[in-house]
Amino acid sequence: MMKKDFGSVARVVFCVLFVLSLSLLPSCKKAEPEGNSQQAAQPAPQAAEKPAVVTEEPAVEATPAPQPEAPAVAASTEGLVPVDIKLPKPMFVGTPQDTKVPNLEKPLGKPRPPFLAPAGTTNVAAGKPVSSSDEEPIIGEIDYITDGDMEAADGSYVELGPFVQHVTIDLGAMYDIYAILVWHYHKQARVYFDVIVQVADDPDFITNVKTVFNNDIDNSAGLGVGKDMHYVETNEGKLIDVLSQGIKARYVRLYSNGNTSNDLNHYIEVAVYGKPVQ
Repeated sequence: MMKKDFGSVARVVFCVLFVLSLSLLPSCKKAEPEGNSQQAAQPAPQAAEKPAVVTEEPAVEATPAPQPEAPAVAASTEGLVPVDIKLPKPMFVGTPQDTKVPNLEKPLGKPRPPFLAPAGTTNVAAGKPVSSSDEEPIIGEIDYITDGDMEAADGSYVELGPFVQHVTIDLGAMYDIYAILVWHYHKQARVYFDVIVQVADDPDFITNVKTVFNNDIDNSAGLGVGKDMHYVETNEGKLIDVLSQGIKARYVRLYSNGNTSNDLNHYIEVAVYGKPVQ
């Protein structure tokens, strides 16, 4: 009886131990990868870094930043002084016309800046003889053009016939010319067409001819297509700056071909600013 009980107890104990061994076996297998993952997570030992080699480069002197150049305008005005230009009083009468003219410059909206030229510059056309393509003006006399009267009142201007007309001023000698200032007619806001200004050494305009202004956009005057703009007549006149061109000439000729009011051509005054050629 005791042997039988002992055998039964032994089998029970064996079964219990077997079950326990089975329950422990999975936990051991599960724990093993966890330990391996921790080992894999550890960074591999780094090779010892070599000390950085520092190479000293020769010192380079800093290059100074380039200084901005002075404006060209400032350099070009060195030694120049304002020219004393006396202007007539404004004299617009009536309502300004609607001047729908192609290639028309916009009004400056303020007084024109003083014109700068070498000291001693004067109006060398004052009182000089004038000739015209129209020898019998409709109104006035040709010599009005250089008499020093720039006003727009009646008796101050000359009226030439229609179509292309020109006037020529003989300065009497060779001059360095810096500017040409023309008043056609500033009693109304007109635009004159085919305004062309030339200078030359001879009265026939064959030698050393230079065109200094041309707003004939369709070559209707037959002297070439011009690139200058049309402009509205005012009491300031049209100042043609030729200072930078180094113009030397004796004769000055001006063309026109009617205006926005009629087909006639008018001149109040032409001034030529310069100095005798040395």
